[in-house]
Amino acid sequence: MITVSNVHKKAQMIAHRGLSSAEPENTLPAFIAAGNRSYFGIETDVHKTVDGFYVVTHDDTTKRVANQELEVARSTFAQLRELPLKDLNGKTGRIDLRIPTLDEYLDVCRRYGKVGVLELKNEYPVQDIREILQIVKKHYALENMVFISFVWENLVCLQREEPSATAQFLTEQWEDTLPEKLRRHRFGLDINYRVLTEERVKAVKEKGITLNVWTCDDPGAAKQLISWGVDQITSNRLE
Repeated sequence: MITVSNVHKKAQMIAHRGLSSAEPENTLPAFIAAGNRSYFGIETDVHKTVDGFYVVTHDDTTKRVANQELEVARSTFAQLRELPLKDLNGKTGRIDLRIPTLDEYLDVCRRYGKVGVLELKNEYPVQDIREILQIVKKHYALENMVFISFVWENLVCLQREEPSATAQFLTEQWEDTLPEKLRRHRFGLDINYRVLTEERVKAVKEKGITLNVWTCDDPGAAKQLISWGVDQITSNRLE
């Protein structure tokens, strides 16, 4: 395992799609592997099936993670659950590699005492966000969750439904107006670490905004980011 020394505990480490360098991404083994280590949080992605189940997988289809391509939003939960997922070597056969439900992911976070970092994929109607919030409250706790999304309106809707919910705006682009916009909406920032500079980190922190970066697997870059003052680092392998 490649790790980065963080002796001053100035940054919280988040396992990207679980510990996806050790186990296939967004699977229960990946979440459990992260749970058994020192990570602050475990990140994953949520989609809704055609029959109303919430499952955790990254892409809109299963093409990359399985040998059969199914579109998540047009498939039933049963169809997706039956689909064997690829191991890290590209082979299928492990019975524990299946697409998990949101409930199962939350249960792992609760069992290991990890913060859940849940990406709202695509744009959700308000009813879906309400249902996701209900599932979170039933299986874990709202105060132990961070909701992230590239879709600004998802976070606005989330905040309307639950003003106390912690939200971070996902982006891979920097704009000088971003820190003030985030401050006004009380959102944190989850940004591609490659677009950051020390001055941009300072601009975010001066507004009192939580700063998370994705997806950094380079120990040297992580140390620099920590020295600049980022709060969280999302990584596939750095612990």
